[in-house]
Amino acid sequence: MEETKKENDEISLIDLFAVLWRRKVMIIVITLSAMIGVVVFSIITIVLPPERSPLPDVFTPRALMLIDDSSSPGALQMGGLAAFAGLGGVRAGATYSDLAVFLFGTHSLLDSVVDEFNLIERFEIERHPRAASRDALRRLLRASFDDRSGVLTVSFTDRDPVFARDVVNFTVEYLENRFDTLGLDRNRIEQENLELNLANVFQDILSLEEESRRLEQSVAFTPFGGGALPAITADINRIAMELGAMRQVYTQLRVQNEMLKVTMASETPMFQVLELAEVPDRKSSPSRGLICIIVSLAAGFFSVFLAFALNAISNIRKDPEAMAKLRGVNA
Repeated sequence: MEETKKENDEISLIDLFAVLWRRKVMIIVITLSAMIGVVVFSIITIVLPPERSPLPDVFTPRALMLIDDSSSPGALQMGGLAAFAGLGGVRAGATYSDLAVFLFGTHSLLDSVVDEFNLIERFEIERHPRAASRDALRRLLRASFDDRSGVLTVSFTDRDPVFARDVVNFTVEYLENRFDTLGLDRNRIEQENLELNLANVFQDILSLEEESRRLEQSVAFTPFGGGALPAITADINRIAMELGAMRQVYTQLRVQNEMLKVTMASETPMFQVLELAEVPDRKSSPSRGLICIIVSLAAGFFSVFLAFALNAISNIRKDPEAMAKLRGVNA
Protein backbone atom coordinates (compact mmCIF):
# COMPACT_ATOMS: atom_id res chain seq x y z
CA MET A 1 0.00 0.00 0.00
CA GLU A 2 2.77 2.41 0.98
CA GLU A 3 4.82 1.48 -2.12
CA THR A 4 1.84 2.23 -4.35
CA LYS A 5 1.41 5.63 -2.65
CA LYS A 6 5.10 6.45 -3.17
CA GLU A 7 4.85 5.47 -6.83
CA ASN A 8 1.79 7.72 -7.26
CA ASP A 9 3.64 10.62 -5.61
CA GLU A 10 6.65 10.09 -7.85
CA ILE A 11 4.42 9.92 -10.87
CA SER A 12 2.66 13.15 -9.81
CA LEU A 13 5.95 14.98 -9.44
CA ILE A 14 7.14 13.67 -12.78
CA ASP A 15 3.88 14.75 -14.38
CA LEU A 16 4.23 18.24 -12.94
CA PHE A 17 7.78 18.53 -14.20
CA ALA A 18 6.71 17.19 -17.57
CA VAL A 19 4.03 19.87 -17.86
CA LEU A 20 6.60 22.59 -17.11
CA TRP A 21 9.07 21.06 -19.55
CA ARG A 22 6.52 20.98 -22.34
CA ARG A 23 5.64 24.61 -21.72
CA LYS A 24 9.21 25.75 -21.06
CA VAL A 25 9.35 28.00 -24.10
CA MET A 26 6.19 29.80 -23.08
CA ILE A 27 7.44 30.18 -19.48
CA ILE A 28 10.83 31.53 -20.59
CA VAL A 29 9.31 33.90 -23.15
CA ILE A 30 6.77 35.37 -20.70
CA THR A 31 9.34 35.75 -17.93
CA LEU A 32 12.02 37.26 -20.16
CA SER A 33 9.48 39.58 -21.81
CA ALA A 34 8.35 40.83 -18.42
CA MET A 35 11.95 41.31 -17.27
CA ILE A 36 12.93 43.22 -20.40
CA GLY A 37 9.74 45.24 -20.36
CA VAL A 38 10.11 46.36 -16.72
CA VAL A 39 13.79 47.22 -17.24
CA VAL A 40 12.97 49.30 -20.31
CA PHE A 41 10.12 50.98 -18.42
CA SER A 42 12.48 51.80 -15.54
CA ILE A 43 15.03 53.31 -17.92
CA ILE A 44 12.34 55.43 -19.58
CA THR A 45 11.17 56.76 -16.19
CA ILE A 46 14.75 57.85 -15.47
CA VAL A 47 15.37 59.48 -18.87
CA LEU A 48 12.11 61.43 -19.04
CA PRO A 49 11.81 64.74 -17.14
CA PRO A 50 10.16 64.38 -13.71
CA GLU A 51 6.99 66.18 -14.79
CA ARG A 52 6.53 63.75 -17.73
CA SER A 53 7.82 60.55 -16.17
CA PRO A 54 5.17 57.98 -15.18
CA LEU A 55 7.35 56.97 -12.22
CA PRO A 56 9.50 59.98 -11.25
CA ASP A 57 12.01 60.12 -8.42
CA VAL A 58 10.51 61.67 -5.31
CA PHE A 59 12.26 63.17 -2.28
CA THR A 60 11.16 63.26 1.35
CA PRO A 61 12.92 65.84 3.55
CA ARG A 62 12.27 65.64 7.28
CA ALA A 63 12.32 68.04 10.22
CA LEU A 64 12.65 66.96 13.85
CA MET A 65 11.04 68.63 16.86
CA LEU A 66 11.30 67.75 20.54
CA ILE A 67 8.00 67.96 22.44
CA ASP A 68 8.19 67.78 26.24
CA ASP A 69 5.10 65.88 27.41
CA SER A 70 6.36 65.63 31.00
CA SER A 71 5.02 69.11 31.76
CA SER A 72 1.67 68.66 30.05
CA PRO A 73 -0.66 66.53 32.21
CA GLY A 74 -4.14 67.39 31.05
CA ALA A 75 -2.82 69.88 28.52
CA LEU A 76 -6.26 70.57 27.14
CA GLN A 77 -7.51 71.75 30.50
CA MET A 78 -5.17 74.74 30.78
CA GLY A 79 -3.71 77.56 28.76
CA GLY A 80 -6.98 78.33 26.98
CA LEU A 81 -7.18 74.90 25.31
CA ALA A 82 -10.43 73.69 26.84
CA ALA A 83 -12.18 74.39 23.54
CA PHE A 84 -10.13 71.65 21.87
CA ALA A 85 -11.43 68.97 24.23
CA GLY A 86 -14.69 68.70 22.32
CA LEU A 87 -13.02 68.25 18.91
CA GLY A 88 -12.86 64.81 17.36
CA GLY A 89 -9.47 63.14 17.63
CA VAL A 90 -8.37 65.00 20.75
CA ARG A 91 -9.34 63.51 24.09
CA ALA A 92 -9.61 65.40 27.36
CA GLY A 93 -6.26 65.35 29.17
CA ALA A 94 -4.29 64.82 25.96
CA THR A 95 -0.61 65.75 25.82
CA TYR A 96 1.23 68.32 23.75
CA SER A 97 2.34 65.64 21.28
CA ASP A 98 -1.28 64.54 20.75
CA LEU A 99 -2.23 68.13 20.03
CA ALA A 100 0.71 68.57 17.63
CA VAL A 101 -0.26 65.51 15.59
CA PHE A 102 -3.91 66.61 15.63
CA LEU A 103 -3.03 70.07 14.30
CA PHE A 104 -1.59 68.50 11.14
CA GLY A 105 -5.08 67.52 10.04
CA THR A 106 -6.73 70.86 10.73
CA HIS A 107 -7.99 72.99 7.88
CA SER A 108 -6.13 76.04 9.17
CA LEU A 109 -2.73 74.38 8.74
CA LEU A 110 -3.59 72.71 5.43
CA ASP A 111 -5.06 75.89 3.96
CA SER A 112 -2.04 77.90 5.10
CA VAL A 113 0.31 75.54 3.24
CA VAL A 114 -1.95 75.43 0.18
CA ASP A 115 -2.15 79.22 -0.03
CA GLU A 116 1.53 79.80 0.75
CA PHE A 117 2.75 77.54 -2.07
CA ASN A 118 -0.25 77.89 -4.43
CA LEU A 119 -0.80 74.14 -4.45
CA ILE A 120 -4.12 74.39 -6.27
CA GLU A 121 -2.32 75.63 -9.38
CA ARG A 122 0.71 73.39 -8.80
CA PHE A 123 -1.44 70.25 -8.58
CA GLU A 124 -3.65 71.50 -11.45
CA ILE A 125 -6.83 71.07 -9.42
CA GLU A 126 -9.98 72.25 -11.19
CA ARG A 127 -12.91 70.64 -9.35
CA HIS A 128 -13.50 71.36 -5.68
CA PRO A 129 -10.13 73.15 -5.38
CA ARG A 130 -10.15 73.70 -1.62
CA ALA A 131 -11.24 70.20 -0.58
CA ALA A 132 -9.16 68.46 -3.26
CA SER A 133 -6.03 70.41 -2.36
CA ARG A 134 -6.45 69.48 1.31
CA ASP A 135 -6.81 65.80 0.42
CA ALA A 136 -3.73 65.91 -1.80
CA LEU A 137 -1.71 67.63 0.92
CA ARG A 138 -2.79 65.10 3.55
CA ARG A 139 -1.35 62.30 1.42
CA LEU A 140 2.02 64.04 1.07
CA LEU A 141 2.47 65.83 4.41
CA ARG A 142 3.12 63.41 7.26
CA ALA A 143 3.65 63.71 11.01
CA SER A 144 4.72 60.92 13.34
CA PHE A 145 5.59 60.98 17.03
CA ASP A 146 8.04 58.67 18.79
CA ASP A 147 6.86 58.09 22.36
CA ARG A 148 10.24 56.89 23.59
CA SER A 149 12.32 59.83 22.36
CA GLY A 150 9.60 62.48 22.40
CA VAL A 151 10.54 63.53 18.86
CA LEU A 152 7.94 64.63 16.33
CA THR A 153 8.95 64.05 12.70
CA VAL A 154 7.44 66.14 9.90
CA SER A 155 7.97 65.06 6.30
CA PHE A 156 6.72 65.98 2.85
CA THR A 157 7.14 64.03 -0.40
CA ASP A 158 7.52 65.65 -3.79
CA ARG A 159 9.57 65.29 -6.96
CA ASP A 160 11.13 68.74 -6.32
CA PRO A 161 13.49 68.43 -3.31
CA VAL A 162 13.79 72.22 -2.77
CA PHE A 163 10.02 72.67 -2.80
CA ALA A 164 9.56 69.73 -0.42
CA ARG A 165 12.09 71.24 2.01
CA ASP A 166 10.33 74.61 1.95
CA VAL A 167 6.96 73.01 2.70
CA VAL A 168 8.36 71.12 5.69
CA ASN A 169 10.10 74.16 7.19
CA PHE A 170 7.02 76.34 6.66
CA THR A 171 4.90 73.72 8.43
CA VAL A 172 7.32 73.60 11.36
CA GLU A 173 7.28 77.39 11.66
CA TYR A 174 3.49 77.41 11.51
CA LEU A 175 3.25 74.76 14.21
CA GLU A 176 5.69 76.62 16.45
CA ASN A 177 3.71 79.86 16.08
CA ARG A 178 0.47 77.97 16.64
CA PHE A 179 1.73 76.59 19.93
CA ASP A 180 2.71 80.11 20.99
CA THR A 181 -0.72 81.45 20.04
CA LEU A 182 -2.49 78.76 22.07
CA GLY A 183 -0.55 79.82 25.13
CA LEU A 184 0.95 76.46 26.03
CA ASP A 185 4.33 77.71 27.25
CA ARG A 186 3.31 79.47 30.45
CA ASN A 187 6.86 80.42 31.45
CA ARG A 188 7.45 82.14 28.13
CA ILE A 189 4.18 84.07 28.40
CA GLU A 190 5.01 85.08 31.96
CA GLN A 191 8.43 86.30 30.86
CA GLU A 192 6.90 88.41 28.10
CA ASN A 193 4.46 89.93 30.59
CA LEU A 194 7.27 90.66 33.05
CA GLU A 195 9.37 92.34 30.39
CA LEU A 196 6.40 94.44 29.30
CA ASN A 197 5.70 95.49 32.90
CA LEU A 198 9.38 96.29 33.42
CA ALA A 199 9.38 98.55 30.40
CA ASN A 200 6.21 100.34 31.56
CA VAL A 201 7.47 100.82 35.12
CA PHE A 202 10.83 102.04 33.87
CA GLN A 203 9.08 104.57 31.66
CA ASP A 204 6.99 105.73 34.62
CA ILE A 205 10.15 106.16 36.70
CA LEU A 206 11.71 108.29 33.96
CA SER A 207 8.58 110.41 33.78
CA LEU A 208 8.51 110.94 37.57
CA GLU A 209 12.20 111.83 37.64
CA GLU A 210 11.67 114.34 34.85
CA GLU A 211 8.72 115.88 36.68
CA SER A 212 10.73 116.02 39.91
CA ARG A 213 13.59 117.87 38.16
CA ARG A 214 11.16 120.30 36.62
CA LEU A 215 9.60 121.09 40.01
CA GLU A 216 13.01 121.52 41.65
CA GLN A 217 13.98 123.96 38.90
CA SER A 218 10.76 125.91 39.46
CA VAL A 219 11.58 126.11 43.19
CA ALA A 220 15.00 127.54 42.38
CA PHE A 221 13.43 130.34 40.32
CA THR A 222 10.60 131.09 42.77
CA PRO A 223 11.12 134.36 44.73
CA PHE A 224 11.84 133.90 48.45
CA GLY A 225 8.64 133.85 50.41
CA GLY A 226 6.50 133.25 47.35
CA GLY A 227 3.06 131.79 47.99
CA ALA A 228 3.53 128.93 45.49
CA LEU A 229 6.52 127.43 47.30
CA PRO A 230 4.56 125.23 49.79
CA ALA A 231 2.47 123.72 47.00
CA ILE A 232 5.54 122.97 44.90
CA THR A 233 7.28 121.42 47.90
CA ALA A 234 4.25 119.20 48.53
CA ASP A 235 4.31 118.05 44.89
CA ILE A 236 8.02 117.27 45.16
CA ASN A 237 7.42 115.18 48.28
CA ARG A 238 4.53 113.34 46.62
CA ILE A 239 6.60 112.58 43.54
CA ALA A 240 9.47 111.41 45.72
CA MET A 241 7.13 108.93 47.45
CA GLU A 242 5.74 107.69 44.14
CA LEU A 243 9.24 107.42 42.73
CA GLY A 244 10.40 105.35 45.69
CA ALA A 245 7.41 103.02 45.34
CA MET A 246 7.95 102.64 41.60
CA ARG A 247 11.62 101.82 42.15
CA GLN A 248 10.66 99.11 44.62
CA VAL A 249 8.19 97.67 42.11
CA TYR A 250 10.84 97.79 39.40
CA THR A 251 13.33 95.99 41.67
CA GLN A 252 10.81 93.24 42.47
CA LEU A 253 9.95 92.77 38.81
CA ARG A 254 13.64 92.51 37.91
CA VAL A 255 14.14 89.86 40.59
CA GLN A 256 11.14 87.86 39.33
CA ASN A 257 12.37 88.13 35.75
CA GLU A 258 15.86 86.88 36.62
CA MET A 259 14.45 84.00 38.68
CA LEU A 260 12.19 83.02 35.79
CA LYS A 261 15.16 83.07 33.39
CA VAL A 262 17.01 80.66 35.69
CA THR A 263 13.94 78.40 35.83
CA MET A 264 13.53 78.40 32.05
CA ALA A 265 17.24 77.69 31.54
CA SER A 266 17.03 74.63 33.80
CA GLU A 267 13.92 73.22 32.09
CA THR A 268 13.51 71.51 28.74
CA PRO A 269 11.51 73.72 26.34
CA MET A 270 8.04 72.41 25.65
CA PHE A 271 8.50 72.79 21.88
CA GLN A 272 12.02 72.78 20.46
CA VAL A 273 13.10 72.48 16.83
CA LEU A 274 15.95 70.00 16.78
CA GLU A 275 16.61 69.97 13.05
CA LEU A 276 15.08 71.82 10.15
CA ALA A 277 14.61 70.08 6.82
CA GLU A 278 17.43 70.13 4.30
CA VAL A 279 17.41 69.59 0.55
CA PRO A 280 17.80 65.80 0.17
CA ASP A 281 20.36 64.56 -2.33
CA ARG A 282 18.97 61.02 -2.37
CA LYS A 283 15.54 59.95 -3.55
CA SER A 284 13.14 58.29 -1.12
CA SER A 285 11.37 56.30 -3.83
CA PRO A 286 10.74 54.53 -6.14
CA SER A 287 13.02 51.49 -5.79
CA ARG A 288 13.24 50.46 -9.41
CA GLY A 289 15.45 47.48 -8.68
CA LEU A 290 12.85 46.07 -6.29
CA ILE A 291 10.12 46.74 -8.85
CA CYS A 292 12.07 44.78 -11.48
CA ILE A 293 12.52 41.83 -9.12
CA ILE A 294 8.85 41.77 -8.11
CA VAL A 295 7.60 42.00 -11.70
CA SER A 296 9.99 39.26 -12.86
CA LEU A 297 8.92 36.92 -10.05
CA ALA A 298 5.26 37.68 -10.67
CA ALA A 299 5.70 36.95 -14.38
CA GLY A 300 7.45 33.66 -13.58
CA PHE A 301 4.66 32.54 -11.24
CA PHE A 302 2.03 33.62 -13.75
CA SER A 303 3.69 31.68 -16.58
CA VAL A 304 3.87 28.53 -14.40
CA PHE A 305 0.21 28.91 -13.45
CA LEU A 306 -0.69 29.46 -17.10
CA ALA A 307 1.21 26.30 -18.07
CA PHE A 308 -0.79 24.19 -15.60
CA ALA A 309 -4.04 25.88 -16.66
CA LEU A 310 -3.39 25.15 -20.35
CA ASN A 311 -2.44 21.56 -19.52
CA ALA A 312 -5.66 21.12 -17.53
CA ILE A 313 -7.72 22.49 -20.43
CA SER A 314 -5.92 20.13 -22.82
CA ASN A 315 -6.64 17.13 -20.57
CA ILE A 316 -10.31 18.07 -20.30
CA ARG A 317 -10.62 18.25 -24.10
CA LYS A 318 -9.09 14.78 -24.39
CA ASP A 319 -11.50 13.32 -21.81
CA PRO A 320 -14.82 12.33 -23.46
CA GLU A 321 -16.66 12.13 -20.14
CA ALA A 322 -15.55 15.59 -19.12
CA MET A 323 -16.50 17.02 -22.51
CA ALA A 324 -19.89 15.33 -22.27
CA LYS A 325 -20.49 16.90 -18.89
CA LEU A 326 -19.52 20.29 -20.28
CA ARG A 327 -21.89 19.86 -23.22
CA GLY A 328 -24.63 18.92 -20.78
CA VAL A 329 -23.97 22.02 -18.72
CA ASN A 330 -24.01 24.19 -21.85
CA ALA A 331 -27.22 22.57 -22.97
